[in-house]
Amino acid sequence: MSTLNHPVAALAAAQESQDVTDWAARIGWVVGLVLFIALLYWLMRQGWKWRGTLQGDLPELPQRPEHPGQPLLEAAGRYHGSTSAGQWLDRIVAHGLGTRSRVELTLTARGLDVVRPGAEDFFVPAERLCGARLDTGIAGKVLTEGGLLIVTWEHGGRRLDSGFRFDRSAEQAAWVEKINAMSGDKGAAATQQHKEGA
Repeated sequence: MSTLNHPVAALAAAQESQDVTDWAARIGWVVGLVLFIALLYWLMRQGWKWRGTLQGDLPELPQRPEHPGQPLLEAAGRYHGSTSAGQWLDRIVAHGLGTRSRVELTLTARGLDVVRPGAEDFFVPAERLCGARLDTGIAGKVLTEGGLLIVTWEHGGRRLDSGFRFDRSAEQAAWVEKINAMSGDKGAAATQQHKEGA
């Protein structure tokens, strides 16, 4: 009898009870993590609003004229934001300029038409264009050498840099050449200023 019970006893002794899950602790951690993420989101949103308030002196964006003229160049891609000229981390958020979006660009003799589905469109009159260049980044977006088309323009007494990435990035060089030709001396000065600041 003892020989029959011995394997059963050994088997019973070998069996270990599974750890009991402490659900209260797990739920506490999950709730804490969700609250922490919500707090970070709220702080980022408040910072965005605060920045928009500081830029409240920026006037409304210029809109497309009734007759913008014949297209010289057209392209589609993405708008990655605007910053103070030469300060690629100083993001401009007023009037939706900080909102990334798809973009359709049309350059005419009268200026640059920026159409953004789902965000505010704007038009940069030719006399406010200050030049263009290919660069590696703008606030929140960094690409390989020459990956972004940066257009410098004047608005409300400020110089702004707006960053674009075309679906066909090889087309961007032609835009730099054409915008700088339209900008004349302002384009050359803006390019020189950027090189000195780099």
